[in-house]
Amino acid sequence: LADSRAADAKPADDMPLRRVVAAALLDVLVRTGDPYPAALSTAKALAPNPDSLKPLDQFAEKGVPNANRLSTELLALVPKLQPAAQQNNVTTGTGIVERLQAGAAKLVKIERTDTAGSDRGAVVARITAAALRNDFNEARRELKTLGPDDRAAAQSWLERADARDAALAASRQFATDAMAALAK
Repeated sequence: LADSRAADAKPADDMPLRRVVAAALLDVLVRTGDPYPAALSTAKALAPNPDSLKPLDQFAEKGVPNANRLSTELLALVPKLQPAAQQNNVTTGTGIVERLQAGAAKLVKIERTDTAGSDRGAVVARITAAALRNDFNEARRELKTLGPDDRAAAQSWLERADARDAALAASRQFATDAMAALAK
């Protein structure tokens, strides 16, 4: 008699638990920068609103870039952000001293290393310093202070950094919602 009641009993709804497990695994993979295509497809199948996970799509195959990777990518772009070198027209001197001074001016470049100044060179120096410290958030803030034309070379990097933040937020929100649903 007990066996027939057990067979007639409705199975427990384990959807909230499965959603929490999928969300936890997805969140771990997203935060560590590992690829997560299978975890994402499982999470989308279990999510009440799969569109909320769209920001994760672009990084599924290669993983969400971490601060070190973004900083390295930005450092590769820094030379394109530098202001054009100004040419000195002092090379017209005819004497040996003038020619030596002109040659030395081409060899030695003096620039400030502190963070003072709002000109393009100073901003690029601060961007470089932040990227060397792997502080891509500060580098992004500084990069956004440049005019649109001056930062055009790094626009795709800015979009990638913003997409990273959106992906991390989507993963975190999915995990938070899954935990809240489990508690009910």
